[in-house]
Amino acid sequence: MKKNDGKHENQAETALQTNELVVAEDGIDRRNFLQCMAWAGTGLIWSMVAGVPTSKVLADSTSTAKKNIVEDFSFVQISDSHIGFNKAANQNVTNTLKIAIDKINAGHAGAKRPEFMIHTGDITQSSKPAEFDTAAEVIKDAKVGQVFYVPGEHDFSLDDGEQYKQRFGKGTLGSGWYSHDYKGVHFVGLNNCVQVDAMGNLGPDQLDWLKSDLGGLSASTPVVVFAHIPLWMVYQKWGWGTQDGATALGYMKRFGSVTVLNGHIHQIVQKVEGNVSFHTAMSTAFPQPAPGTAAGPGPMAVPAGKLESVLGVTNVNVVRGHNHLAVVDSSLAEAV
Repeated sequence: MKKNDGKHENQAETALQTNELVVAEDGIDRRNFLQCMAWAGTGLIWSMVAGVPTSKVLADSTSTAKKNIVEDFSFVQISDSHIGFNKAANQNVTNTLKIAIDKINAGHAGAKRPEFMIHTGDITQSSKPAEFDTAAEVIKDAKVGQVFYVPGEHDFSLDDGEQYKQRFGKGTLGSGWYSHDYKGVHFVGLNNCVQVDAMGNLGPDQLDWLKSDLGGLSASTPVVVFAHIPLWMVYQKWGWGTQDGATALGYMKRFGSVTVLNGHIHQIVQKVEGNVSFHTAMSTAFPQPAPGTAAGPGPMAVPAGKLESVLGVTNVNVVRGHNHLAVVDSSLAEAV
């Protein structure tokens, strides 16, 4: 996926002042798109109550066998650390990753301590060993127990993912896909970054595995799927989607609760279709322009002193018996 490093400085001030999308010969419905856009921070904590990490209660697992009963818990998502990047948009991405980890560790009043963390890819800028070393050194300080990874296209750019798989993909299948269960919730990590052209791609082998993996689950099982590039078509003109994502999503329609977590576009986009909720996370490194507000995607420099105000941590708490989430957005510029 091509990046246009340093070409969006002129759009930065406007992007900070307004989230309004500019529509120019791209067919975007401005009002409808704004309804599913939400600008937030880099870290996204999901609270699982009755297995539903979304703002509405979808599935009731109380009738399942005791071993499959979902317990309440929370986890944190970060994305797009781009360790090794040093252009105008952020000349110290290691520092902003450290600040994000510190924010996660500090927690917030009323927020549950996350039990693990998911990193949704582009850990590094160019998949160099030193970049992976630095990322691992910073992330190990997160007080979250285990960390689960999926790769971004930048993590495969130098060596077809060999460094990534040795460090963060041990025990995974194919190019790095896998699944695991946690307190009654089924988690699926996918790699849609291999041979990226204009779009993400899963490929037939991974799709066959996904169909089989989900096939043995009860429809009442809550499912969380995470991959780097959005599985749904956020903005085709910029390649912000997955070519065969619709096939993967088709395997999930029968489930009562599905949450799809992605990164790649460095901004929060939310959408709900039936029982499937889609969420993309912002980067810990730098913002990108909203679709239609620039000639193309790429790192967007912000005015001096403003970077930490556009990166941050979002804490989401779900309280049993409540249908609405308590959301606290905290920028990296705010005191802990």
